[in-house]
Amino acid sequence: MKLSVVILNYNVRHFLELCLKSVKAAITNIDAEIIVVDNNSEDESCSMVKELFPDVILIENKENCGFSKGNNIGVKKAKGDYLCILNPDTVVAEDTFVKLLKFSENKEKLGIVGCKLIDGVGRFLPESKRNIPYVSAACKKILGNSKKYYANHLTENETGKVDILVGAFMLMKKSIYEDIGGFDEDYFMYGEDIDLSYRVLKSGYQNYYYANTTVVHFKGESTLRDKNYARRFYGAMQIFYQKHFKKNVLFDLFVFIGIWFVYFFRKTPIHKIKRVNRYVLISDKMIEGLKTSLPNNFTLERKVGNYDKATEIILDANYLSYKEIIDIMLNASVVKKLTFRILPNNSKFILGSDNVISRGEVITF
Repeated sequence: MKLSVVILNYNVRHFLELCLKSVKAAITNIDAEIIVVDNNSEDESCSMVKELFPDVILIENKENCGFSKGNNIGVKKAKGDYLCILNPDTVVAEDTFVKLLKFSENKEKLGIVGCKLIDGVGRFLPESKRNIPYVSAACKKILGNSKKYYANHLTENETGKVDILVGAFMLMKKSIYEDIGGFDEDYFMYGEDIDLSYRVLKSGYQNYYYANTTVVHFKGESTLRDKNYARRFYGAMQIFYQKHFKKNVLFDLFVFIGIWFVYFFRKTPIHKIKRVNRYVLISDKMIEGLKTSLPNNFTLERKVGNYDKATEIILDANYLSYKEIIDIMLNASVVKKLTFRILPNNSKFILGSDNVISRGEVITF
């Protein structure tokens, strides 16, 4: 088998359904399998997978094992030569895996390959490519200067070598994953992708950022970024430094001050839903029957136009490919008053997110 896609899920039933539908479309011509590891979700995630995706391998954990252990459990079941560690709040294009596998086969000492990630309104996510977070870069990031934290030697549209990739999307050979011991289970959440990337580099492999395919990462869905986020994230970073570098009193002090400040002064983000006109964007395969199957406030459109007020575009996967949906979001991101929701194929809900720190929106009908 060529590829195993491992998706760790926790309480994001609708986002997982969208993710799985996009992944299914992306592995049509690949000898591949999909493994979903559920970390004891309280929603209907597992029943949805069983009903809609009976060929997906579902592992139901009896407790929330965290990101590292959950993914390691999934990888143990994987049969593919390559692994893709994928978040459930992502959407991949139909040619994503084909492109990345072709790219990977031509590289010697290949470590991890990542790709261009965008958020729910089409904006590039800089964590798609990062540098090793040495103490100086990490301290500057805490103070708001992230220039050295991200891999700015490459633009978002340039493919090349990088140090650190993000755990929302990682493609690598299973043999390498196993040789270095997989994700370190000392990390419950956050930091494990930095640790894995760094250990791959130390083992003599090279990580790459591949710019010629784009994946949507809603980001706020897999982990709600409330005021406790800083404490969890920098706690993970302390594990990383203690493991790989000498103890640094200065950094420990910065972390303590940064966590204290953010915890007490950062307000928990509240997602405000804009009351805007909703337009369903479809391809030329539009059928008349669609008009009677949508709520009254949905208007049919064929392309993104020049809108004079805040407008939400509903991207219909019954008539658009996931690649077309991603390209529309990417190209229209310069229009700040546009937001997007995706209608998965053969589903009765739309979803999306307007920012990366709070819960998105799911509307069922």
